[in-house]
Amino acid sequence: MSKTIVVVGASRGIGLEIAKQFAESGNTVYALSRDTVKMNKAFTSYPNIKTFSFDLSGDVLEQTQVISAYIGTIDILINNAGYLVNKPFDSITHHEFQLSYQINVIGVMETVQGFLKSLHPEAHILNISSMGGFQGSVKFAGLSTYSTSKAALCSFTELFSEEYKETNISMNCLCLGAVQTEMLQEAFPGYEAPTSPSEMASFIVDFAQNGNRYFKGKILPVSLSTP
Repeated sequence: MSKTIVVVGASRGIGLEIAKQFAESGNTVYALSRDTVKMNKAFTSYPNIKTFSFDLSGDVLEQTQVISAYIGTIDILINNAGYLVNKPFDSITHHEFQLSYQINVIGVMETVQGFLKSLHPEAHILNISSMGGFQGSVKFAGLSTYSTSKAALCSFTELFSEEYKETNISMNCLCLGAVQTEMLQEAFPGYEAPTSPSEMASFIVDFAQNGNRYFKGKILPVSLSTP
């Protein structure tokens, strides 16, 4: 049965592959990103993928209100967008701290707020975090804003699930390890990951459709390796 999928952060890497794979299995996909030019080029042959400009650093609630008028009921919401700062802690600017948390945490929370009324009563919200934000995992110098903001996304997953535990809306969080994406190259130049964006997207697509039957409010590591 066809479902309505919203993918935030769908212009490149894993998000782009998620949108394509959902569309290939007959679902209606709403792909959201700041880079509509790149999305429109990538999704030319996918008539069931609709693209919308979406900026997590802007007025998220206003944007979700506009987009909701086109979408109808959302079965699966995937919060995949992320912003990376890779520099020594003592040189990170106030603006970089703010932007990291706005895009990686606050914007995600506002996205969920904005789409709440559009969610199917048994919808699955899937937050994409990082092993850098997973408690007890190996940490790397230069990634203090990225990893701490992704850790906050894990905490939000647990808190939302507690608040909505009397409903059938599920939220889970996947903490991804190394995947061969542009963002990985920005963080670890020259490193070759064992997992491709397409391979990771396949796992995420399956989990998004079936994981809420077994998990609710869980933080799950998905990693063959971390650099």
